[in-house]
Amino acid sequence: MYQGKGQKDRVCMLPQTIISQLNVQITHVKAIHDHDLAAGFGLASLPISLMRKYQNSAAQFHWQYLFPASRRCVHPSDHYICRHHIHPTAFSRELRQATKRAQINKRVTAHTFRHSFATCLLRKGYDIRTIQEMLGHTDVKTTQIYTHVIGGHYSGVISPLDHQ
Repeated sequence: MYQGKGQKDRVCMLPQTIISQLNVQITHVKAIHDHDLAAGFGLASLPISLMRKYQNSAAQFHWQYLFPASRRCVHPSDHYICRHHIHPTAFSRELRQATKRAQINKRVTAHTFRHSFATCLLRKGYDIRTIQEMLGHTDVKTTQIYTHVIGGHYSGVISPLDHQ
């Protein structure tokens, strides 16, 4: 099910440095899920066809979102009580508050991290085709937009004739 821009889901790298923080988050989500189950809820938002095929699947922990919403809600199409993922506006609000606390006086959105990621990879010398694939761009021209940000991307390039 593609829900990203251009009907493509996005893939990102998982930095080794955040694994311990993710494990803390998983423990937190497990506690929320256990509390929901004890209260007679605990269902994940799954397609009804999947719930029919695997009867108890929606109550299984591995179907829960890593970043769940703070409240349970009624599933929009199947009308059972479930817990969706964190709402994009809630994430944006938290990001805006973090930006203020960090005294960053520029507009920062979730997409800013994508731009920063691509720019950092270019600065580290990764080839543009690899970055294009990682970002899910169909056309390399879309990825080349990031090259203007780094400026001086020809510095350090030596002519092949000078390698002899």
